[in-house]
Amino acid sequence: MKILNIICATLMAVAFASCDEHRDFPDTAMKTCDILCTDGKVVRFEEVKSQNKTPIAVVFYVNQNEDIQGTGYAVYLKDIEPFAYSDSLGIKHNTSADITAFDGNDNTHAMYSTGTSPIASAVFDMWQYGQSAYIPSVAQIKLLYQARSAVNTYIRKCGGDVIPDNPDECWYWSSTEVKDQETTKAWLYSLASGALQETPKTQAHKVRPIITLYN
Repeated sequence: MKILNIICATLMAVAFASCDEHRDFPDTAMKTCDILCTDGKVVRFEEVKSQNKTPIAVVFYVNQNEDIQGTGYAVYLKDIEPFAYSDSLGIKHNTSADITAFDGNDNTHAMYSTGTSPIASAVFDMWQYGQSAYIPSVAQIKLLYQARSAVNTYIRKCGGDVIPDNPDECWYWSSTEVKDQETTKAWLYSLASGALQETPKTQAHKVRPIITLYN
């Protein structure tokens, strides 16, 4: 019995010691509405000012899908002014033309490589701080549409252009061409309603660049 009491006392002492050693650690996992800064770091909004950082984009998707590359997506704070998808009709820009594919980065590179895409050139011109911006595919801009209400709060706090819900200002180019009409049309996406619209590639419309995160 004496031995049993000693064992019990020892176990209780270990348990109490374990409790005494417990520490609460901050949750550093990336979350929707975190802020991507010019130094490549993703932080909480409150840390932007306290750490003297400059915001450049807002996280709108945290990846839990093994078929999607990267750990998530962030949307840039500013629109790119309206540009045409293509200099002229009759040019295929070699995108996948797959509205379910998360391939905006590949699409944008394909567009740029033709030397005939004003919007792709505009996106490449904005590459700063080592950030590789690109035009979202239909599937990627759909994710942005689904998160727009929450993300807009932080875009506004960071001094960016909020995603509009005005029917006259809500249409943005995706990087996805229309299947079987690749030489003439690409998809416009409404960030107000989630609607898609086949559009001649020579029309000028806004772009909202995004970036794939690997944090």
